Amino acid sequence: MSNALPQTNTMLFLFQDNRIHTSKYNILTFLPINLFEQFQRVANAYFLCLLILQLIPEISSLTWFTTIVPLVLVITMTAVKDATDDFFRHKSDNQVNNRQSEVLIDSKLQNEKWMNVKVGDIIKLENNQFVAADLLLLSSSEPHGLCYVETAELDGETNLKVRQALSVTSELGADISRLARFDGIVVCEAPNNKLDKFMGILSWKDSKHPLNNEKIILRGCILRNTSWCFGMVIFAGPDTKLMQNSGKTKFKRTSIDRLMNTLVLWIFGFLICLGIILAIGNSIWESQIGDQFRTFLFWNEGEKSSVFSGFLTFWSYIIILNTVVPISLYVSVEVIRLGHSYFINWDRKMYYSRKATPAEARTTTLNEELGQIEYIFSDKTGTLTQNIMTFKRCSINGKIYGEVHDDLGQKMEVTQEKEPVNFSVKSQVGREFQFFDHSLLESIELGDPKVHEFLRLLTLCHTVMSEENSAGELIYQVQSPDEGALVTAARNFGFIFKSRTPETITIEELGTPVTYQLLAILDFNNTRKRMSVIVRNPEGQIKLYSKGADTILFEKLHPSNEDLLSLTSDHLSEFAGEGLRTLAIAYRDLDDKYFKEWHKMLEDANVATEERDERIAGLYEEIERDLMLLGATAVEDKLQEGVIETVTSLSLANIKIWVLTGDKQETAINIGYACNMLTDDMNDVFVIAGNTAIEVREELRKAKENLFGQNSNFSNGHVVGEKKQQLELDSVVEETVTGDYALIINGHSLAHALESDVKNDLLELACMCKTVVCCRVTPLQKAQVVELVKKYRNAVTLAIGDGANDVSMIKSAHIGVGISGQEGLQAVLASDYSFAQFRYLQRLLLVHGRWSYFRMCKFLCYFFYKNFAFTLVHFWFGFFCGFSAQIALDTSYWTFINHVFIWGSIAIYFSILFAMHSNGIFGIFPNQFPFVGNARHSLTQKCIWLVILLTTVASVMPVVAFRFLKVDLYPTLSDQIRQWQKAQKKAKPLRSRRTRTRRSSSRRSGYAFAHQEGYGELITSGKNMRAKIPPPTSELEKTHYNSTSWIENLCKKTTDTVSSISQDKTVKL
Repeated sequence: MSNALPQTNTMLFLFQDNRIHTSKYNILTFLPINLFEQFQRVANAYFLCLLILQLIPEISSLTWFTTIVPLVLVITMTAVKDATDDFFRHKSDNQVNNRQSEVLIDSKLQNEKWMNVKVGDIIKLENNQFVAADLLLLSSSEPHGLCYVETAELDGETNLKVRQALSVTSELGADISRLARFDGIVVCEAPNNKLDKFMGILSWKDSKHPLNNEKIILRGCILRNTSWCFGMVIFAGPDTKLMQNSGKTKFKRTSIDRLMNTLVLWIFGFLICLGIILAIGNSIWESQIGDQFRTFLFWNEGEKSSVFSGFLTFWSYIIILNTVVPISLYVSVEVIRLGHSYFINWDRKMYYSRKATPAEARTTTLNEELGQIEYIFSDKTGTLTQNIMTFKRCSINGKIYGEVHDDLGQKMEVTQEKEPVNFSVKSQVGREFQFFDHSLLESIELGDPKVHEFLRLLTLCHTVMSEENSAGELIYQVQSPDEGALVTAARNFGFIFKSRTPETITIEELGTPVTYQLLAILDFNNTRKRMSVIVRNPEGQIKLYSKGADTILFEKLHPSNEDLLSLTSDHLSEFAGEGLRTLAIAYRDLDDKYFKEWHKMLEDANVATEERDERIAGLYEEIERDLMLLGATAVEDKLQEGVIETVTSLSLANIKIWVLTGDKQETAINIGYACNMLTDDMNDVFVIAGNTAIEVREELRKAKENLFGQNSNFSNGHVVGEKKQQLELDSVVEETVTGDYALIINGHSLAHALESDVKNDLLELACMCKTVVCCRVTPLQKAQVVELVKKYRNAVTLAIGDGANDVSMIKSAHIGVGISGQEGLQAVLASDYSFAQFRYLQRLLLVHGRWSYFRMCKFLCYFFYKNFAFTLVHFWFGFFCGFSAQIALDTSYWTFINHVFIWGSIAIYFSILFAMHSNGIFGIFPNQFPFVGNARHSLTQKCIWLVILLTTVASVMPVVAFRFLKVDLYPTLSDQIRQWQKAQKKAKPLRSRRTRTRRSSSRRSGYAFAHQEGYGELITSGKNMRAKIPPPTSELEKTHYNSTSWIENLCKKTTDTVSSISQDKTVKL
């Protein structure tokens, strides 16, 4: 509905406005929301609880600022980072929302901000202007309602795409009054994220008109080569397809992250155990020893419970030992990762100068995971190869063109000395095109009808757009490099594609301009794997021209093509054996009446609201039959520079490379041999090509029998056991396999192999092969293969590709790498890392991956070591201070220790270990690449726990041994007194057994109560009388004099008591 008419409240309620919100906070909500998010992290919540405990004076031995300062620092740094990120999001949102657009309001064009645009508004766009919302194209400045748009922001493709308005609306032109009266109603699908699909119906003037993706201009597009156009807003704001595709990407975590989380939980449990041990020690100490010191301490009665004292001590030690739980660990890790990301971005050896493309780390959280890669899933076209297509050969009516023969008619290799065909006499030729077979040019000049029809098909059957540059040269805008190579080849042989309109295609045949009426385009997709056009030539004949994958197109041929089919199949196998990309070419003559009936059914299917796609696909299948074979084309796609060396190095590093491609099997196998993934020295190459699940299962079973031998036992994949047992069995079996094997499987067989009862057989066989090649696979199958390995092998995976068909695979893998190649930037936009050439993968993994992983592990070791070193000092000190929760080291000393560890470790790292981290040594010794599984399995290794046990024993035993031996061999005076007290306690139960006479009165003499024993004997003996010694002259001498006599008396009495006890024991014996 047009908003040129008065709006209704219903409309405003149903549809979203065009304002974009990508920010998370505003001024009022930032503080509460950000604090809530930060305290959801366990470490932050733990230190907040610790701070609250430190505010309780009964249990706090440290001042509260020792905790609040690092906590506030960490929270502030994170908050500043979040605020900065959100500020830029706000800035970006405001920049977009405040863009101006011309909107038809009250029969006048007025400038309006994008955020005020609403569904139903009619907008005018001008050349090189961004599209404000998803629009239904109404009219344009070009004939037939055409316009050209660039979709780089949507799919990364820079080539222009054509959009065409309905003929009934294109008549509106730029007439403002007629556009203001437009009152059409659009019924369409709900908002979704499918960029290449749209279904809707326009009801206007008592008729319905089908709408598809060709009638829609999406938000984010740029209008090109079109003076102006008008469109009606269908989706606005969050409902647009651009915003529907901007959902959150799945968050990827590294094995180091998972290990750190596990370690922090274990360390927290360890801290609790330390606190419990020290609390128990405090309770025991208080009950046995502490009571003897209470005479000198003015404690309240309520504080004399040893259990309560242990409870308070537990919390005190939780505060003192809090440094064992690292608050700054996550912040430090993120800083290190950020630095590693800059190392990748700054690496000049990963900079591609031809396109001025540097390597880019699009995420900072996965760097160390690069050092743990076990499986690489790679696309072929544009990833291993250059994706720059060159027309090399063709087969026309059973004859091969493009081969070079000597005088004896023998096939010979093309050398630099061989002169190519001279096309300079023709106009509009491609300067870089080279062809060495003169016989094709001769057949054209002789007027061979099959050759002419073959080249005519290449000129007509495509979606290429043409334009002339300022010099008058013809420039082709292509969506596929294959199409560009074929159209360019036909142009060089005299069949030149000149221009197109929605209803016509104009070409030049050997210098003669010819215009064909375009009746229908049956477009290419991943399911059909072919495209067709239906045209009417000047003579009035209707022809269907088709090109596509040979496996698909050969099924559509007329039975009379059997002989030619056999010959062409041999030629295709020969082409594929040389690594060339092949297409089959066919045509069909159509009856005028039959075509009209078919076209009427197609129009009905286009306006259907249910099962539209299925009905259209059925009609395509119906007309694309009984085709007449013309021949086949062969296009070369060369390997990228350095691919062979990269594959070899990665293989030496025990990384398995799987190739997932949509190309035919022969081409993929040849590329595999070309880049040394497949070699003649392999023990066997298993080819799985079954058409049913039973056939695939049987082929997999036979392959496993050949690999293991008839008498070997291997796991039955039909019965899915527990995941852990399956993994253990697979790892054991994999270790027992010797030799190099390869597995090749096509898309049909892979579809059956990915079923639940067969996929375990497939995975077991594939993981024991050095190389796996999957041919004719769909984008969904690529992602399914990656998910299969991730789920059942528990291995770190990497997917690398350059096209839109690789996006699902890139997102599924642990790490996705995008190559900025010829197929747009969709793969790059979905990736974690990006660069321009496959060969840079070697440096990314073997240098930056190992650097990041090795440095992170060293950092974690140092970090935990310094924390434990400081914390355990206080733990052991507790055994010497009566478990009184006193600190052994001042906090300033802890700061000093931190600086020594940090700066000292950096100095040692760069001075001593620099040679071990040089980037050249990893290229020399690639087989020393991985520490694969160390992080994941470190806590399950017995040696790790043995080292922990030995370290604990080594730190405890010397102290314990020294204490016990010293007490027995060289007891101090306090030790002797303590032994005497213990002996007295043992003797007390003997005296307590005497019967006591119960007295009738409870009164006791105050004199008797005050003294345990009289001093009469002491006085009469004269021992207490002072000798006549000159009095001491100084205070120091007085003190020494008095203390010495007291100590001597006490020692004598203690010795006498111990001797008497010993004599009593001897008599009893």
